Amino acid sequence: MQSAEIPEKILQQLEKLEQKYESMGQDLSSYLDGLLYANYLTYWDYVHLDTLLSLQNPKTDFPDENIFITYHQITELYFKLVLSEIHQIGKHTAITEEFFVARLKRVINYMKQLVGSFSIMIEGMDVEQFLKFRMSLLPASGFQSAQFRMIEIVSTDFRHLTSHDFKRQIDTHTTIEEMYHNLYWKQGATELATGKKTLTLKQFEAKYTSQLIRLAYDFQHINLWRIYKYHFKDSSTIPTLLKDYDALMNIDWCLAHYSSAVRYLQREAVDIAATGGTNWQKYLPPRFQRQIFYPELWTEEEKEEWGKNWVVQQLGKIKK
Repeated sequence: MQSAEIPEKILQQLEKLEQKYESMGQDLSSYLDGLLYANYLTYWDYVHLDTLLSLQNPKTDFPDENIFITYHQITELYFKLVLSEIHQIGKHTAITEEFFVARLKRVINYMKQLVGSFSIMIEGMDVEQFLKFRMSLLPASGFQSAQFRMIEIVSTDFRHLTSHDFKRQIDTHTTIEEMYHNLYWKQGATELATGKKTLTLKQFEAKYTSQLIRLAYDFQHINLWRIYKYHFKDSSTIPTLLKDYDALMNIDWCLAHYSSAVRYLQREAVDIAATGGTNWQKYLPPRFQRQIFYPELWTEEEKEEWGKNWVVQQLGKIKK
């Protein structure tokens, strides 16, 4: 084929490629040779399907353990997507309301998918199988999901994640380190009998404390709340979306877990043992924690009745 026969569009693309590689001190011809020899991409290679399907390694022979591990892996992948969207918002150098809204809607969709899919955990496993294989996983717990803690950190001001008692003590001199040691979720990983940290919490802190504190500093002024306040405080759209997100994270997601825990763990000795000793009965229900990302957006009545609507809905289902 003569050069004259090459479509103009292809010639323009080659010219742009040549400029691209020249700017990096690279020879386009060498890369074109590589393209000639390269194999076509396949779906299974692109998504690393064989590797992905090999990542489920149950500790027992109970078939339903495969459901348990697979669902948690799916959850972590969704968490990764949520973090990606919020990082895009926080790190954007010239953010617009359109960009903020589009990414926040994606985050909300991811969390809706997770909340809606939690019936897999609530109804999708045999109770007796669960109670047996779960004991082989100690002291591991979903409580140890670092990505979920990261999502909390990049979503709101760090002070909003502290326990209610400590919130009253926070002032302009309170450090992130001090707040970290008084985060609300640490109360959910204390031994019921002694009040001491569980091994579950000790493991988590040993692995992630430094990383989480660094993230808190990094997003101190670029978390979702700060971006909204600095750039879009007059928006009529964003507050509603932030409230939707807040409710998904701090009501719906928590209560989906609570429903699962009640189904599988409300059994005397198993209450404590199967969760590594975490105090889920008081940690998960929103009416106890009243953990809220954006308290400034909610009325006092809404905050007082935090999570109540969900309870009413569940009672309605029972009556039916």
